Amino acid sequence: MALALAGAGAKLALVSRNREQLEAVAKEAQAAGGEAKVFVADVAREDQVARLEREVMAAYGGVQILINNAGINVRKTITEFTLDEWNSVMDTNLTSVFLLCRAFVPHMKADGIKGAGYGRIINMTSIMSWVSLPGRAAYSSSKTALLGLTRALALELAADGITVNGISPGPFATEMNAPLMQNPEANQQFLSKIPLGRWGKVEEIGQLALYLCSEDAGFITGTDILIDGGWCAQ
Repeated sequence: MALALAGAGAKLALVSRNREQLEAVAKEAQAAGGEAKVFVADVAREDQVARLEREVMAAYGGVQILINNAGINVRKTITEFTLDEWNSVMDTNLTSVFLLCRAFVPHMKADGIKGAGYGRIINMTSIMSWVSLPGRAAYSSSKTALLGLTRALALELAADGITVNGISPGPFATEMNAPLMQNPEANQQFLSKIPLGRWGKVEEIGQLALYLCSEDAGFITGTDILIDGGWCAQ
């Protein structure tokens, strides 16, 4: 998503807890034609989001796009979960979105770049917002709640020219899924469940995000777009 937006000329504020990874993405984004600055923060912590808001506004003076994509998954049965593990999933996947929207929505309403309210918020939901699997109690709960938050915010912010949508990815070739992909038997079993018969490519999510952030998508809000190879159609 960062590289797709960079290719369209966006100025990026890249945020995570890992500076080294951020710097690597920033170099790629700059090579793609965008401007990118790095901000290290834990977006599940209120104090760090407040600091992030100050730093991003000082760097850019305005914000038009917010992509909430921080996420973790703990795969356990409900009886094996500790409260700390449950809270960690909820804080990262859901509370971070609340904190970031609360911090940056006011700047979209009084946008210093366009001079009028304009904004695009994308929340990375999941097919686990729509269906679930054993061992996904916390993850599926957090993502279903995020879908509800997406709809509520879309209605709340519509009059301000701010759209809010979800992107629900299915199985994608990411680091989180690397162990599964590297196990031939498990990989084939998983692929058999995907109607298109392959893992998704991250670039496909990038192009979808780029469209949703464009002015052409201004009439799309309050919805969730499945990009899952047909998984949820079954």
